[in-house]
Amino acid sequence: MDRSKFLDAIIENAIDGIITIDDKGIIEHLNPAALELFGYSRAELVGKNVSVLMPQPDKAQHDGYIHNYHTTGKKHIIGIGREVHGQRKDGSVFPFRLGVSEIKFSDRKIYTGFIHDLSKEKANEEQIKSYTEKLEVKIKERTRDLVKLVSELEMAKENMRALFQKEKELNQLKTRFVSMASHEFRTPLSSIQLSASLIDKYTVKHDVPNVEKHTSKIKNSINNLTTILNDFLSLEKLEAGKVEAAAQSFNIISFAEEIAEEMQLMTKQNQRIIYEHTGITAQVFIDPNLLRNCIINLISNAVKYSGEDTLIQFNTIITHDKLVLEVKDNGIGIPDTDQNNLFEPFFRAHNTGDIPGTGLGLNIVKRYVGLMGGTVLCKSELNNGTTFTLSFDFNNQ
Repeated sequence: MDRSKFLDAIIENAIDGIITIDDKGIIEHLNPAALELFGYSRAELVGKNVSVLMPQPDKAQHDGYIHNYHTTGKKHIIGIGREVHGQRKDGSVFPFRLGVSEIKFSDRKIYTGFIHDLSKEKANEEQIKSYTEKLEVKIKERTRDLVKLVSELEMAKENMRALFQKEKELNQLKTRFVSMASHEFRTPLSSIQLSASLIDKYTVKHDVPNVEKHTSKIKNSINNLTTILNDFLSLEKLEAGKVEAAAQSFNIISFAEEIAEEMQLMTKQNQRIIYEHTGITAQVFIDPNLLRNCIINLISNAVKYSGEDTLIQFNTIITHDKLVLEVKDNGIGIPDTDQNNLFEPFFRAHNTGDIPGTGLGLNIVKRYVGLMGGTVLCKSELNNGTTFTLSFDFNNQ
């Protein structure tokens, strides 16, 4: 087969486009693949500058590229190959891989460009990129959902743990309550029953002192039962959210003196309640009923946990921005290990022994003080007395 015909057959049937130009950039030949790729007929391109197939800025700069190569010998594309863009007849731009070879033929330079269309590859790359971006978005969404789910599971776990702990504490409270109630109710009821029987006996003998003694025991036992029931009632109202502070203006001195006088009747032998007031005024604005309950509870504890022949100090202090109440005794004190749990419901210090009590009083005091916007502090030393301090900022009233 004729060699030139063989080469022509290869060129004409090549899949990639092949364009031949002279050293001025004028197109001399295009194979069918190149014509189809750019959308031109052969007659439309042969004799035209190859820049007609280029978009800006290459269109304007192409002749300069050839000139620079002829002048400097520095190859820009020739023998190197690179990715460029071409412009079809309809104006659309597409990417292709361009390889240019230089041929010397009949004492002149001819350049042959080999064009491999990258449109499909680029479209595939864009599709892959799009899929990748979508996948990344999906992964982020799923990760976010997973993190949210894990967070919700952790929260649910914490909630379940808190509920379990609360249920455990509630069961402990119930156990404490049953134990306390069975003991606290049984003791005064037994005392009432015994004293009532003895009263009948001493009445026949007209033994007035013993009758008065046991009548006093009955009264004390009834007072203990009343205190227990009042504590239960107060706790029930607090738990049900039925207690609200209703502040009003009143004279704290007359208010405190009345309570001190009333509580003096409940003291042990030779116990004395000393009341003192310090301040620039005696007028306060606070809930008197809740405050009265708090003071009575604290003084009752001071009486109960102090011995005979002792003093109980009850102070009210008013400054320009605060109301402070103190109840101080010289009683058995509170062990250091018990002071952190002092305001827990049904909690009683380990050194209370057989002294009656529900373990509710201080919990109720703390909650009443909180409703009035105040704070309660306790300072105590074992066998050396206890001081409770209630503080109320006027700004919070």
